[in-house]
Amino acid sequence: MVWLRRTTHYLFIVVVAVNSTLLTINAGDYIFYTDWAWTSFVVFSISQSTMLVVGAIYYMLFTGVPGTATYYATIMTIYTWVAKGAWFALGYPMDFITVPIWIPSAMLLDLTYWATRRNKHAAIIIGGTLVGLSLPVFNMINLLLIRDPLEMAFKYPRPTLPPYMTPIEPQVGKFYNSPVALGSGAGAVLSVPIAALGAKLNTWTYRWMAAWSKWD
Repeated sequence: MVWLRRTTHYLFIVVVAVNSTLLTINAGDYIFYTDWAWTSFVVFSISQSTMLVVGAIYYMLFTGVPGTATYYATIMTIYTWVAKGAWFALGYPMDFITVPIWIPSAMLLDLTYWATRRNKHAAIIIGGTLVGLSLPVFNMINLLLIRDPLEMAFKYPRPTLPPYMTPIEPQVGKFYNSPVALGSGAGAVLSVPIAALGAKLNTWTYRWMAAWSKWD
């Protein structure tokens, strides 16, 4: 029944990757939309990097296969592009929703795990740091390729956006001068303990599986 176990593992990853995408959206809701993704870039970076690393390292260690983190990030990306397409079908422009760039950062996590010969602690410390450092850079490049975020926000307001989240003119330079640097720094620091949490969740999962196997 090895094939059934493997199939169950990968279906499990698919389900949780989709759920984590929903959690990522709900973690701020506004961060997926180009107006807020630009003006609140540091919050965007931290929430995206931590959400990615906790799930990616969990399933990478769960399967023990380098490449699982990229698989996980790919599912999140595809699911979000489906949501983007749904908004496009409603008449909004393609630039209205920004899809975060998760895959390259997840590839760095996989590469760390593979290069250190599946060393869990190296994946947590080095891989977590790389995810936190790289994701804001990739996402800023992504945002630079779209049209003016504020134009998108005011010209195409989101119908379900509550009044207190109405887009505002960004105060560039008053809070921070380099959102990429601050996002990368904060992300690198926070992604390591969150990666450790993902690894610990993996340990608890195996203990749970072992406990239930006694009833088989």
